[in-house]
Amino acid sequence: MPGNREHVISVEELLSRKVNHVVGTEAGETSRGRDTSGLRRRIIELEDKDCSPPRPAVCKLKKLRFEKLRKAGESATPNNAAQKASPKIQRVPLLLRDHQHFDKYFKPRIVAIGPIHHGEPKYKPAEAYKLRMANYFVQDSGTKDEILYDIVEKKIEQLRKCFDEEVTKKYDDQALAWMLFVDGCAILQCIYYVFNECNDFKIKIDHMAFGQQDLLLLENQVPYQLLLDLMNSSAKKDGLRDSIDRFIKMQSMGAHEELGTTETPTHLLDLLRTRIIGKSKFSPDRPMNPAETVKWHKSSSIDVQSYRNVQELTAAGIYVAPSKAGSLTTVSFTKGVLNFYSGYLLLSPIIIDDSTGPKFMNLIAYEMCPDFYNNFEVASYISFLDSLIDHPSDVMELRNSGILHNLLGSDKEVAQLFNEIGTDLVPDPDAYQDVKAAIQIHYQTQWKTWIAEALHDHFRSPWTILAFSAAMIVLGLTFVQTWFSFKEDRSNSRGRVRR
Repeated sequence: MPGNREHVISVEELLSRKVNHVVGTEAGETSRGRDTSGLRRRIIELEDKDCSPPRPAVCKLKKLRFEKLRKAGESATPNNAAQKASPKIQRVPLLLRDHQHFDKYFKPRIVAIGPIHHGEPKYKPAEAYKLRMANYFVQDSGTKDEILYDIVEKKIEQLRKCFDEEVTKKYDDQALAWMLFVDGCAILQCIYYVFNECNDFKIKIDHMAFGQQDLLLLENQVPYQLLLDLMNSSAKKDGLRDSIDRFIKMQSMGAHEELGTTETPTHLLDLLRTRIIGKSKFSPDRPMNPAETVKWHKSSSIDVQSYRNVQELTAAGIYVAPSKAGSLTTVSFTKGVLNFYSGYLLLSPIIIDDSTGPKFMNLIAYEMCPDFYNNFEVASYISFLDSLIDHPSDVMELRNSGILHNLLGSDKEVAQLFNEIGTDLVPDPDAYQDVKAAIQIHYQTQWKTWIAEALHDHFRSPWTILAFSAAMIVLGLTFVQTWFSFKEDRSNSRGRVRR
């Protein structure tokens, strides 16, 4: 009513005012400023059993808070069921998202896929392309568009559970189903066009290249089950499956190990990670014998530094060489056969280009998701590779050894890339433990290091080798000449005595 003053406050504010009033009373002050320090005031305590009016809202709020607390504890408790559950599609973890240099690795450049970046003005021009792609997919599938959409809509509850609740809560079932239907069809058709020509659809090559990169961002994923359902409803499902396999192989940066798992991946990024890590072997091809293991445990207490950059390894007689392993993250160490003083660090060849940084960073972000139980294979590999690369000269050595195929630019750019993406990583402490142990043992064998340092310092170029060879030849000829002169003198002296 007019003239009446209404003021609505929350329960929390009301409780706060009561507490402040009690504190002020205990301190001996009232609202009128009089000293009441000599008076005793009774404090009424709120207990769970005291839920009589006028405090029912307070008790309800308290109950909800404790329910939320207990629910959070149950969801955070690891168990076998939680470890087997697929991680949900979610935003990049805050530790990486808050880094000032990493934002460029996680945001889509051309197109938004899924609910996280859907509707942002930057990606609206790409919506028309997605609709056209989806239309071509429907035409090629031989199935009506309404039937394909119904397949998605009927499973929308299951598909919604594949996402983190925070990224889908603003979409109702129909809006989310339509979004996933269009995005799923567009993804499949886009990947299909990478390996199959389409004369009716024209798109600039730079848009296609950046669009392919956007398909492998953590925040741009859709459930792989959605892609399977759409593929199985298409007349060209075999061609679509083959295109996805070829696409992931093309994006694997050199890894050529075949997928040996029958489990359905979480999304395309998860499928890429599976191909890259393969069987996830951290141990070398030849396991350490018991004597070497004991030696490593003794030496580890003396020097915890177990691996250096490439230049330091080479100076100590440890050379890098390409391995024949199928997975990208396989690293091994072996001793030299002919050169008894040397050792070889074997790394899988890797292709470095403009997409390497975003792919590795999103794989690392995926491994850091709180609901994804893994051994941090990619993060451990990047951390190990970063330890080998400090300067452009290290990149040059890896490139000359056939390990790095640099399509990015200068060696300095590659060094900066790995130094940047290797920042603030927490690898698996057991990753490459045997490799690090073997390198440390080699370092602590002094005579091997001395021989390697002598060869590295004095025989780094062909000219020094030729000069040394010439000096040895001259020294050898001088020795031979001296020897024959000595024998001739002895023969002559013996002849004189006989006379």
